[in-house]
Amino acid sequence: MANIILPSKSKPPILTIPSKQEIQHEFSSKSIKPTISFTSKPPKVTDSYLNYLCQIGQLNEAVTALEAIPQSGSKVNPNTYIRLIQSCIDSNSILHGRKLHSHINSIKEMNPFVETKLVGMYAKCGCLDDALKVFENMRGRNLYTWSSMIGALSREHRYSEVVELFFSMMEEGILPDDFLFPKIIQACANKSEFETGKLIHSLIIRCGLRSCERVNNSLLSVYSKCGRMNYARKLFEKMEEKDRVAWNSIISGYCQVGEIEEAHRLFNIMSEEGVEPGLITWNILISSYNQMGKSDLAIEMMRKMESFGIKPDVFTWTTMISGFSQNNKQIQALEFFREMLLLGVKPSGVTITSAVSVCASLKALKIGKELHSLAIRLGNSGELLVGNSLIDMYSKCEELESAQRVFGMSIEKDVYTWNSMIGGYILGGYCGKANDLFMKMRESNVQPNSITWNAMISGYIQNGDDDQAIDLFQKMEKNGKIKRNTASWNSLISGYLQNGQKNKGLRIFRQMQSFNIRPNSVTILSVLPAFSNLVSEKQVREVHGCVFRRGLESELSVLNSLIDTYAKAGNLKYSKKLFDLMPCKDIITWNTIIAGCVLHGCSNQAIDLSEQMKCFGHKPNRGTFVSVITAYGLAKMVDEGKRVFSSMVEDYHIVPGLEHYSAMIGLFGRSGKIKEAVDFIENMSVEPNFNVWSALFTASRNQRNLGYAIRAGENMVGLEQGNSLVHHLLLQTYALRANLDDSSKMKKISDKRYEIKKSLGCSILESKNSVYAFYSGDASKLNSYSLRLWLDSVVKIVKGSEICEGLRIEEEDKEETGGIHSEKLAIAFAEIENNYAKSQKIRIVKNLRMCGDCHQTAKIISMLHDCEVYINDSKCFHHFRNGSCSCGDYW
Repeated sequence: MANIILPSKSKPPILTIPSKQEIQHEFSSKSIKPTISFTSKPPKVTDSYLNYLCQIGQLNEAVTALEAIPQSGSKVNPNTYIRLIQSCIDSNSILHGRKLHSHINSIKEMNPFVETKLVGMYAKCGCLDDALKVFENMRGRNLYTWSSMIGALSREHRYSEVVELFFSMMEEGILPDDFLFPKIIQACANKSEFETGKLIHSLIIRCGLRSCERVNNSLLSVYSKCGRMNYARKLFEKMEEKDRVAWNSIISGYCQVGEIEEAHRLFNIMSEEGVEPGLITWNILISSYNQMGKSDLAIEMMRKMESFGIKPDVFTWTTMISGFSQNNKQIQALEFFREMLLLGVKPSGVTITSAVSVCASLKALKIGKELHSLAIRLGNSGELLVGNSLIDMYSKCEELESAQRVFGMSIEKDVYTWNSMIGGYILGGYCGKANDLFMKMRESNVQPNSITWNAMISGYIQNGDDDQAIDLFQKMEKNGKIKRNTASWNSLISGYLQNGQKNKGLRIFRQMQSFNIRPNSVTILSVLPAFSNLVSEKQVREVHGCVFRRGLESELSVLNSLIDTYAKAGNLKYSKKLFDLMPCKDIITWNTIIAGCVLHGCSNQAIDLSEQMKCFGHKPNRGTFVSVITAYGLAKMVDEGKRVFSSMVEDYHIVPGLEHYSAMIGLFGRSGKIKEAVDFIENMSVEPNFNVWSALFTASRNQRNLGYAIRAGENMVGLEQGNSLVHHLLLQTYALRANLDDSSKMKKISDKRYEIKKSLGCSILESKNSVYAFYSGDASKLNSYSLRLWLDSVVKIVKGSEICEGLRIEEEDKEETGGIHSEKLAIAFAEIENNYAKSQKIRIVKNLRMCGDCHQTAKIISMLHDCEVYINDSKCFHHFRNGSCSCGDYW
């Protein structure tokens, strides 16, 4: 074979390129010797030679040779030029492509195919804007040119521009064909361009393409994605041939609009009509069931799919993992991930992201680290979504160094990356570091969004820095150019309320509405718990009014919170009214109203409601059982309460918690079965906590069992040695026993008690839309003469009445020592202020347990003056009416 001398990068004198005949003779037996001429005549580059260089993959040499054409005065055939462009596409060489474009004048004659090829080259090499420039400057555009440009835009998901080009194309009088129509229709579907889709449908009919399967499938997709299922169904019914793509589109459309039953029905018909559902079909239904919260049906579909011999792919598993996670079934979500790995299915970046997010919500650091290692091994750790989920997981698990390391190694950072790291610092209480990162973010190419600003505001106010939080709140719009939204106001409101600054929180809530910012369910759920007390019913009604005006009464969580808040504010009647009007109730709704009835001492109503709940198909949960056991305790139905406790364990497989044990001690204590209560504690499967011993102390005090009271008190002191009230109570029990062996213990406790600051009795009263605070021994708010008259009249009656039995072990000093108790002062003030009005409702919140004398006083006042007295002390909610109390004299 003859040697062919190729152009050299050095500078030889003159190179004579072999002729076409010489190249053809390359495969002949005769050896041909190329000659080198040292004349000054420029070489002639032929089409054959350029084609040959393309064929053997020497694109660089071909482009270099093409650059010599202007010197020789020759021109290149358009087809040769097109082949050169195709070589650039095949090698993804935009650099050579640009050089070729710069020598477009070397073509013998220009035609649209050359420019169309240039458009395709720029598009396929990732330079879509350059492709558009070539397209816009073309001398003439044919169908292939439009198809090339629209196809390129479609591949890059620039659907709005696809639709714009379609209209421009029509203006130039060029109609799409059956190849281009689907791409344009796909763009309409992804941009929800229903009207344009309808227009194209009519055009397709006029063009005679109504029987084209590919075009019909695209139309079906646009109608389905736009949620216009009546149009989609009509088209589907008229289709002569329905392939699997058509069935998938119609099923997906029904799933998208929430008609999962119809989708499933079509799924069954699909098989009957001889089109077997494929993996995509099954995945559509599985994904939809998960999105609708029907996890059980999703897993049933997946298992059924496997029984048909179709193996779940990575999309199926990812759908199951994310679906179960979103439906608060995180443990099962991780089990799916493990099962997927055991079956040899390689997780995608999205799968790992979903699994890591589960670990973040569970704070499962160990599993999260294992997933991080897996992501590194699979090469997914550098993906943006995976990195973001890892930062979030480490932050929530308080592993800020690891989060910082992932953040630092992330090459690509979006706003979520920055927000996750800033949120991590705030969660850990490092507002300074969060602020430093916030400032760096503002200097970067990723600017803070409303979530970033809100997180910073929330962080500062939760850490007690109100001034900095307000400063950021004000700068948000002025300096950050970010409009404050509902979440921004919510950050301030929840921060103030969490810090106990209810008035400031309510003021911001009112100010928010004055600025025409609509509160959402998060706002309401933040505000309501702050006013779930006896002196805040007016504020509860104000918030309820806002709920009504803003149309939030359909939000189940908001209504549940209102039922709870009204009950705790003393208005059980209104709680029941809301409950009865609710069209839809969940387990939280039932638990809330049952707990409200128990709070007000309405044991029979609570028990009846728990039975109704089961009739409506709701299974009682841990919270339900606490309320029901307490209700049976109030009703002194010990055997029934014991049966409920056993049923909880045996029938509902709920492991008893300390709250259930405390309720059981109350059940025994109210019926005077102290020995059973003690035996129950001794047989507990877990160590009793402070609340359990406190329940026994209450039972022993009410049933006058000094020995068990001392035992309970000693255990309480052991668990909370810094609690001055417990020391005070135990000291009284020792004094009552008057045992010489207790003298040393009494001295030790007495010394300890004075080391710890003792709480002063304080009662808050709401009267005539104003709130008053009263302190034990301080009668300054009352006229001394009026108070003395009131006390004289009440004391005589109280002394002559029968005070409830029980050990006189009180949290406060006796009135002879510490002065008149605060709740008695509050009752006196309310009575005098309202001229002893009949049927008034006196509402008081107290920080300590009521003493027996004050309890008896409230009972007598309610009977004498025909009024209702509500007192919520540290131990119990008391509703005094007609001379009796809702607590049953057990508190």
